[in-house]
Amino acid sequence: MSGVKNNAVELPVLIAQTGKLGGSRWVLEGDQILIGRGPECDLVIADRQVSRQHARIRRTGTGYSLEDLASKNGTHLNGVPIEQEVPLQDGDVIQIALVLRLVFVGTEDTIPLHREGLTPVGLGRLRMDPQAHRVWVGRSEIDPPLSPPQYRLLELMIQNSDRVVAREEIVEQVWPDSAGEGVSDQAIDALVRRLRERLMEFDPGHPYVLTVRGHGFRLNNPI
Repeated sequence: MSGVKNNAVELPVLIAQTGKLGGSRWVLEGDQILIGRGPECDLVIADRQVSRQHARIRRTGTGYSLEDLASKNGTHLNGVPIEQEVPLQDGDVIQIALVLRLVFVGTEDTIPLHREGLTPVGLGRLRMDPQAHRVWVGRSEIDPPLSPPQYRLLELMIQNSDRVVAREEIVEQVWPDSAGEGVSDQAIDALVRRLRERLMEFDPGHPYVLTVRGHGFRLNNPI
């Protein structure tokens, strides 16, 4: 999915990356989109950590901007709290309190998916469409597809790209019926290694899954 074309005008979109709204998208068709807990908002986030009117994205003469509306728990842009209205760039990550992370997609170069209904997940060179079970590295789709265990591992890593994923979480995601029994560290390491090798076929020299010794694994997905 990319910027949506409407009457020959490409409109930017917001893609939810986390929370209950993960995978949802909103097209910025009007002059502004109001984000908050209140029913009057265009993007309603039903969580007490979110202020009634939390933040606003509005169209400017040169593009779009983001503004925090004196919210209680703050708005972050690319990990930095904002205190005044700031311009948005293609691929920017917006964090509403600690509840929802949104990606601002302004041009069709950011996510090379064009079929209606696709909901890509992942900000960076590595992206996936959970509905169609398709994965892209850059502009190349992985073909033949990943094996089911490799896909489940990658999905877990992308959904938790902002933190280290523990081995126990991998077992629960990849082998849910095992309840941890019979899944050795060697089996997990072998799966991680195979996934790395598949991804490096399309991006040689870049390890997308990093080992954090004593803790687990972390996704290394450059923008």
